Amino acid sequence: MTVADDGSWKPYDENASHDLVLDPDVLAAELAQELLGDPLDEIDSDETAAADAAAECDLGLTLLAGGHDERLQGLRIFCEHRDPRAIPQLLPLLQASCPIERMSAVYALGRNPHPMAVEPLLALLAADANGYVRKAVAWSLANFADAAVLNPLIRALQLDVAAVRLWAATSLADVGSTGPAKADPAAAQLLQSLRIDSEAAVRSNSAWALGRLYPDLVEPRQQAVVQALIQTLLEDHEASVRDEARLALEQLEQPEVLERLQTLVDEGLLS
Repeated sequence: MTVADDGSWKPYDENASHDLVLDPDVLAAELAQELLGDPLDEIDSDETAAADAAAECDLGLTLLAGGHDERLQGLRIFCEHRDPRAIPQLLPLLQASCPIERMSAVYALGRNPHPMAVEPLLALLAADANGYVRKAVAWSLANFADAAVLNPLIRALQLDVAAVRLWAATSLADVGSTGPAKADPAAAQLLQSLRIDSEAAVRSNSAWALGRLYPDLVEPRQQAVVQALIQTLLEDHEASVRDEARLALEQLEQPEVLERLQTLVDEGLLS
């Protein structure tokens, strides 16, 4: 997880295959901004803008009823807009034979979450043969934080390929933030992944997620998080992971943690 100049975060990701009609990384990069807040909540109330959005959604509904190319265009619209009318057309596309349609439908349902989508999304996470589809599910489940998605995300972080693991780590921050009962098991797995995952991007996202979960954890677990982040800061062989661990510690804004970091600087262990 890296931080842009404007303070927003940008997750690590692997390069997408060039032969995909829709680039899942482009979708992921755009849709990941949902975790920072819903830009639709900030749309100008100007009637013209509202009418334009409504017209685009009307077009999207028509496109979803068309052929393959039209459906992809319609899915792209609902990756950007929310409209409850789209749900009955999006849900069947989770079973589409084309993995690009399934992936795009998953992203669209991340934008338009609905309780009826939880079970089929979890089925895709558990069994879909396409890694891009599972990766999309791992991202989208962050928007279903009140549903029973915690354990499936933990399993994905333990067992799936790197691209899925890094998004599972990110989504666990949102799912765990709904309360201590979910925060603790999410943090337990993130701590393990921070220590042992072979991919730097997954360790980096795990550090970021632990920083996000910190306020929802009980004190013993908070202490374990601080210790693990400091150990990562001192020992991880990847600079990007060390930087993320340091940023997570600094953003805790805990005086004792900041003092400990300064001590490490004074002792020459950190620059």
